[in-house]
Amino acid sequence: MRELIKKFADKTFLRFVLVGIINTVFGTAIMFVFYNVFGLSYWLSSASNYFFGSILSYFLNKYYTFRYKKRDWKVIARFALNIAACYLIAYGIAKPLIAALMSGFGMTVQENAAMLCGMVLFVALNYLGQRFFAFKEE
Repeated sequence: MRELIKKFADKTFLRFVLVGIINTVFGTAIMFVFYNVFGLSYWLSSASNYFFGSILSYFLNKYYTFRYKKRDWKVIARFALNIAACYLIAYGIAKPLIAALMSGFGMTVQENAAMLCGMVLFVALNYLGQRFFAFKEE
């Protein structure tokens, strides 16, 4: 069990958390401004977070978190596939889950809560995907 914990809770994980904080502030601002100020939909607002945030995340995680030196299109393709899969899974689960749990609340409250829930699910899935798929050591 200790070996499993060591594999996940190492310097790479700590760097990922730091990059994640920066990226979360950046992406969350985009998402909630797009939804609450510009009146864009749940899906467009949350997708914008991950579109713009993923560009920042790619460079920070490639060069700082995982210190991945290779330059090839496969890495970009794996990164994009990981982001898309994590987004669809996390937000696809969050929206109906929160709708069921918060059925007595208005749509705006439900969708804001679903976006927060989706963010939490996304972070967990994204770390695993980036570490063991997108930037995996070969």
